[in-house]
Amino acid sequence: MRILWRTWPGRIGAVLSSVMVVSALVSLVWTPYDPKRVNPGERWLPVSRDHWFGTDGGGQDLFSQVLAGARTTLTVAVLSVLIAAVIGLVLGVLSAITPRWVGEALAHVIDVLIALPTLILALVLVAALGGSVWTISLAIGFASGVVLARVVKAEVARVLMQDYVLAASAAGSSTLRTVIRHVLPNIAPVVIVQLSLVAALAVLAEAALSFLGLTPISTPSWGRMLEELQQSASVHPWAIVFPGLAVVAATLGFNLVGDGLRDAIDPRLRSRVALPTLDLAGTVNQGPNR
Repeated sequence: MRILWRTWPGRIGAVLSSVMVVSALVSLVWTPYDPKRVNPGERWLPVSRDHWFGTDGGGQDLFSQVLAGARTTLTVAVLSVLIAAVIGLVLGVLSAITPRWVGEALAHVIDVLIALPTLILALVLVAALGGSVWTISLAIGFASGVVLARVVKAEVARVLMQDYVLAASAAGSSTLRTVIRHVLPNIAPVVIVQLSLVAALAVLAEAALSFLGLTPISTPSWGRMLEELQQSASVHPWAIVFPGLAVVAATLGFNLVGDGLRDAIDPRLRSRVALPTLDLAGTVNQGPNR
């Protein structure tokens, strides 16, 4: 974490992601007002001490809705990442370590599944299973997992060609042991970065699908807030700013955290080689003699 905090991308990403996580956790036990309570007498109130983000056309407190929406978005992001990780790692590793005819068949299946758009898959699942957070997470996680599988397959194939892996195989190491001890640790930096992108994509996809009305009305969502507030954006433009900033901040935070974690985990990026420096006397300082 110290290495993550040393870089500006990691620092900013950690702060933005922490704000989202804290907001989601706080919303479990406290919100200033009931996010679902309609109060026509407080329609379109401006930002004030009582209503930090103001109110919408139904008199609902926008700050309370943003807090509750953070809980929904974080749930979708976490579930999507877990589903994508399982699908991506299983398909990617199997397509690289199995016999050629099995690996090529899996690669073709991955290519076919990649061509299926996330939105179309979400519509099919919503029609079959009904709109819910689990359905949206399954659609996003599955669509992102098959994309991750292609990246994992290439990384596993690269690692399997390394000398230490060949030496382990020659020493009698089983395939499962080689994958656990050598393959997975070496592809972890790439997988983590890809999963951070999945989390960022999940934030945008959940907002988009909620904007289209594919999630239950009873579920608080930033996307549904944007859909309801955009109808009055020309008259009350300040109201739509807050859920929009929440979506942007969460997406940017997950992306920057991925970059910071990559720098912290990948030994090729963690160990920086000191460059020669020029002192005042005009001589090049090459560091201590070996």
